[in-house]
Amino acid sequence: MRFSQLITRRYSVRNYKSTPVESQKLEQVLEAARLAPSAVNFQPWHFIVVTQPENLAKIHLTYHREWFRTAPVIIIACADHSQSWKRNIDGKDSAEIDVAIAVDHITLQAADLGLGTCWVCNFDTQRCAEALKLPGHIEPVAMIPLGYPENEEFPKKKRKLLEEIIHWEKF
Repeated sequence: MRFSQLITRRYSVRNYKSTPVESQKLEQVLEAARLAPSAVNFQPWHFIVVTQPENLAKIHLTYHREWFRTAPVIIIACADHSQSWKRNIDGKDSAEIDVAIAVDHITLQAADLGLGTCWVCNFDTQRCAEALKLPGHIEPVAMIPLGYPENEEFPKKKRKLLEEIIHWEKF
């Protein structure tokens, strides 16, 4: 599939089949995250893969949406603030940006494999960190439910026009 087709095809899936995700496909998705670029190549991320029903149940408590419970896999993307690059001039921590790039790689690779994802940031990060027993320097940034979409139709994306978001240099 061409890249332009892939980015058009990827969308936020909010209902999944109960079909398990094959380990080979899951590994390809995780490999895509591993290969993502990061500031100074520090790779300040950890990805926690949750597939067991009892562990999924704990993660479901951090985000109360019924559709979220339909995904057979949830990947929790975490930022390791002890490993991230900080900008000298103002101390800006690149960890969340680096994790976001890796999550984007996950979502695109999943779409290429016929899997669906949804980027979830509106969850109880404190409860998630406690459930995962994360140390203080590891922050859960996003949860990515992963699985086969229940609906095979690709919705039309609602996006702003280029004219609304592109600003050509005028100093």
